[in-house]
Amino acid sequence: MNLLERIKSPRELKLIPEERLPELAEEIRELIVQTVSRTGGHLASNLGVVELTLAIHYVFDAPHDRLIWDVGHQAYTHKLLTGRAERFGTLRKHDGLSGFPHRDESEYDLFTVGHSGTSISVGLGLNEALKLAGRGEDVVSVIGDGSMTAGLAFEGLNQAGHLGRRIIIVLNDNEMSISPNVGALQSYISRKMSGPFYTRIRRRLKAMLKNIPAIGDDVFHISKKLEDSFKGFMTPGLLFEALGFEYFGPIDGHNTHDLIETFRNVRHLDNPVLVHAVTRKGKGYAPAEADPARYHGIGPFDPANGEPRSKPGPPSYTQVFSDAICELGARDERIVAITAAMPQGTGLELFSQRFPRRTYDVGIAEQHGICFAAGLARAGLRPVAAIYSTFLQRAYDQVVHDVCLQNLPVVFAVDRGGLVGADGPTHHGAFDLSYLRHIPNITLMAPKDEEELRHMLYTALQHEGPVALRYPRGAGMGVKPSAQFKALPIGRGEWLRRGQDAGIVALGPRAHQALAVAERLAEQNVDCAVFNARFVKPLDSDAICELARSTGRLVTLEDNALAGGFGSAVLELLADQGLCNVRVTRLGIPDRFIAHGDGEQLALDCGLDDEHLLNAVLELVERPRDKARRDSSTGNNVA
Repeated sequence: MNLLERIKSPRELKLIPEERLPELAEEIRELIVQTVSRTGGHLASNLGVVELTLAIHYVFDAPHDRLIWDVGHQAYTHKLLTGRAERFGTLRKHDGLSGFPHRDESEYDLFTVGHSGTSISVGLGLNEALKLAGRGEDVVSVIGDGSMTAGLAFEGLNQAGHLGRRIIIVLNDNEMSISPNVGALQSYISRKMSGPFYTRIRRRLKAMLKNIPAIGDDVFHISKKLEDSFKGFMTPGLLFEALGFEYFGPIDGHNTHDLIETFRNVRHLDNPVLVHAVTRKGKGYAPAEADPARYHGIGPFDPANGEPRSKPGPPSYTQVFSDAICELGARDERIVAITAAMPQGTGLELFSQRFPRRTYDVGIAEQHGICFAAGLARAGLRPVAAIYSTFLQRAYDQVVHDVCLQNLPVVFAVDRGGLVGADGPTHHGAFDLSYLRHIPNITLMAPKDEEELRHMLYTALQHEGPVALRYPRGAGMGVKPSAQFKALPIGRGEWLRRGQDAGIVALGPRAHQALAVAERLAEQNVDCAVFNARFVKPLDSDAICELARSTGRLVTLEDNALAGGFGSAVLELLADQGLCNVRVTRLGIPDRFIAHGDGEQLALDCGLDDEHLLNAVLELVERPRDKARRDSSTGNNVA
């Protein structure tokens, strides 16, 4: 039996001799690589925190002590150590383990996470609740250096330092480069400075200096400045010290002995503590070490060489967007691009290579990024902010107040609109149509395929106002786009098929699905129209009302929450036009958070598959026709 097989909870981990933990770390890495090679997932980040996670669970007593992960795409080792090793092969599969910590999955997952910058604030809330209850459990918040670029993280640090009560923040730094000598020296200094002897001496010295008559305070402040100068010269911790934290690091995040000694020492301190651990993304797997960005989130691959297993297919919508913005950027020097720490994920990497002076990576700071875009637009530029749907939520106020209220020509390239598959509820782009369409001045559009995406980006960049261009994750429809761009008339959709018995009003790539289902309906003698809406705001009111009057039966189809989404917009339109007798069935994402799984399964669960759509139309058509029909020109009831 290997070491990992013995561990059913952190209790068994503590029985393993400390000197054998490196052996356990290698077993964990091997299992993570083999599993992710089959399921896909976040590989490099998880390989980088194996020893750090082992040390945390070796010292602290979860779930009695509270452990909070930031983002959560580094929690695979945590799952393996907390009773989920036997189910690890189900990672990211439907009804299997989530790729992130999830409250419903384990008592060791105290918080469902998937967005960055949250762990300090959440941990601080837990910490204060425990202190108010007179309890003494430790709270440990783990946060990565990337997440430290989020303003929310500094807001949490600021309050934690102000409150001054013990909370342990672990900064996982996988970007800073430290030479071996400096790293070893800093590890030694931090372990010694966090130890009980040093802490006791420092407190006694502080009290002694302050008690010297007349000059005590001055001498103390001088000694404190000397200590800070020494630590500032040797460490990057002055910022955290200024915020009220005891800072320890940088520590080698792959040295379990040093980590364990430091964690044991800081448990006895009364102040807020920040432990700075330096790790290497992709540690132990050569392809991921060589290219950690590529292996941050990856699909199934061959573990022998790291090459993807997926078969070649149509380019993704993200790639089509990438090519299009590069073409347009070459024509118009006013076009600038903004990403929130995701140039590869959003397709802006190529633009950044071709136009480095016109590309801005603002870090994980979506709020700032949108305000920044507003300033660029106010000065006459054409900013394109490429942000995932689920992350744009974080900048909602800036979209409203700083862009739309000012009516500025900012283009929101809203990637990952709709269901995203195995990343699950924290990453599904289920709400963007609902939270964007009611904002004044905004134009909101969704392309049905690759060519329409290119035309819509071109159209958005010509428009004198804010535009949100929303497209899904994954491969396109296989439509070969034309070389030319053309401006689409704002608020005008596209007839894909005329019909008399019913109409499907579809948005985005679902329009192709609607057309295929309409062909099947024709085989059953049901003449179904298909209308590609293109625009959610403004709606093509003339065409949609014409279809409603002529058929009396509509199905709306969208990859968004039904509450407040595209179908709701159509219902509002019909009500405003007095077309209340039209039967409407809305298909979209139901009013619940959708779990992780493959796309086809999730579509089936949400009633967005072909059979649900076909049956929705048949159910409408099989009902007796209304005796009252509306005249297409007057809107009056006619027999």
